[in-house]
Amino acid sequence: MLTIGRRYLNFWPVFWALFLLVIQVVTNLWLPTITADIINKGIGQSDMKYIWFMGLIMLFVSLASWLSAIGNVYFASKQSQGLGLKLRHDLFKKVLFMDERNFQEFGDATLITRTTNDVTQLQNVFQTMLRMMLMAPMMLIGSIFMAWKLSHDLLLVFLIALPILTLAVVINIAISMPRFRSMQTKVDKINLIFQQGLTGVRVIRAFRRDQYEIDKFDEANRDLTHTSQVVLTTIAMLMPIMTVILSFTNIGIVWFGAHLISKNMMEMGSLVAFLTYATQILMSFMQLSAVAVMVPRAQVSAVRVREILESKDKITDENSSISVEALKRQRLSSDGNDKLSESNSVRNSLALNHVSFKFDEAKRQALSDLSVNVAAGQTLAIIGGTGSGKSTILNLIARLIDPTNGSVTIDGTDIRQISQYDLHEKVSFTQQKAQLFSGTVRSNLQFGKSDATDEEMWQALEIAQAADFVREQGGLELAVEQNGANFSGGQKQRISIARTLIKEAEIYLFDDSFSALDFATDRQLRTAINHSEKHKNKIKVIVAQRIATVMSADQILVLENGIAVGLGTHESLAKSCPQYQETMQSQLSDDDLVKMGVSIAHLTARGGDDQ
Repeated sequence: MLTIGRRYLNFWPVFWALFLLVIQVVTNLWLPTITADIINKGIGQSDMKYIWFMGLIMLFVSLASWLSAIGNVYFASKQSQGLGLKLRHDLFKKVLFMDERNFQEFGDATLITRTTNDVTQLQNVFQTMLRMMLMAPMMLIGSIFMAWKLSHDLLLVFLIALPILTLAVVINIAISMPRFRSMQTKVDKINLIFQQGLTGVRVIRAFRRDQYEIDKFDEANRDLTHTSQVVLTTIAMLMPIMTVILSFTNIGIVWFGAHLISKNMMEMGSLVAFLTYATQILMSFMQLSAVAVMVPRAQVSAVRVREILESKDKITDENSSISVEALKRQRLSSDGNDKLSESNSVRNSLALNHVSFKFDEAKRQALSDLSVNVAAGQTLAIIGGTGSGKSTILNLIARLIDPTNGSVTIDGTDIRQISQYDLHEKVSFTQQKAQLFSGTVRSNLQFGKSDATDEEMWQALEIAQAADFVREQGGLELAVEQNGANFSGGQKQRISIARTLIKEAEIYLFDDSFSALDFATDRQLRTAINHSEKHKNKIKVIVAQRIATVMSADQILVLENGIAVGLGTHESLAKSCPQYQETMQSQLSDDDLVKMGVSIAHLTARGGDDQ
């Protein structure tokens, strides 16, 4: 927690907050002494001039205390809220650039809780630190010293009260502290269930699992409520216990003080001042007790926040040494060399060289010894069964993950030598789930190119076969609801594809992005991309499930359990690759297969063998 404070608090505002706090403490300690003097020397001796003089001093001291308290609250609040502002900014930035593995390890529910609830806990405790946490010990020590000066004998009353107070606080903390981390974990669980319920509400309704989800949320809610009740009840009991102790302490002071006054060993004003100091001592102790409860809870939040801020990404730019500009210069220099030179042979190319990949704790590799080369202007299509590793290849190209073995190269350069920022400038990616952001069609397209003109936007929409319905429903200013809820699956895919196409990139990746399109729209979209002046000389990588989507590709990679079982054109694979032939048989009619020269008898025999 102190590490977060050193990092996010500014020195001079904190200094002024503490300086004003010291003034406030000194003035508060001075006031009871002034009161005692007014009673003993003014009222006791009927000296009105002295009463007026000390009254004016008391007014000045009270005003100084009031102004210093306002200044302290101002600086403390500004710094604590500023800490929350900067902490949330850094957390959001960290999460935004967090690699895929770390993101999955934390989970989005706990990331939300740590960015909101835990940061709020830290804000509150740092404001308390700059106010009560530092004021309470100074007031405690100062009040004890001032009370000791007034009467050594009455101070002995605290020798009984303070140990009882300390014992009550220790027991309270021992009961409540272990449950604070449990509370934060249970808040994570509540957020997770609620988030899944919101995003999956249609599935829940379709399968009539409403009551099941309600019961699950109710169980988690009751669990959190029970833990919170135990903690907060324990903490709440501390205040009445301390109030009772304070009351008995004041009774003891008045009782013994009256005896001292009757024996002329103490003046009335001194007893009044002592009672004030006694109240300050016990109130300071109560404040310290409240702080003792807040700090461990905030420490739990600080640990959770630091786990995010200090998490080590597995995808880093430590080995990056080549920028996009350097690659462009390399490409231009190769243009002037012999066309058969090595540098020219890899220019404008994408290659996977003996790439293997295995997820953490997985039993088998997701990809195994995969090699493929794609030149500029070519389209690579990837097809295979569920879990065969198709999306993993695209994630490797975009460097959302790094290969376990082998390398991915662009223009002959390992992408690990290119910074992630520069790499993502070269790659445009439509992921499997069409993700739209609330706003307008224009604002969503500007994710691909922030300075895109209206003409460029309409051109991208035309290629993506989305221009007609966008134009009919309101044009570029057409509202997009959260997650694109006001669009069908196919419309969301087409807007997502338009966002990918509008970006000035060299490699365009489409991860099963045509799955919600009908066959005619699918064909029209792919034809428009291939004939587009902007995209025809670029590298396109398409993951698909349908034969119709991949037939026209320059190369088709067939995967089975992470292994490349076929690589070639549609014509060659239709004749030589059994797995590709089986996919064709499941999607095409017998007449179409015969026209393509595929042996139906062979496929039938193979299917029987498999059975």
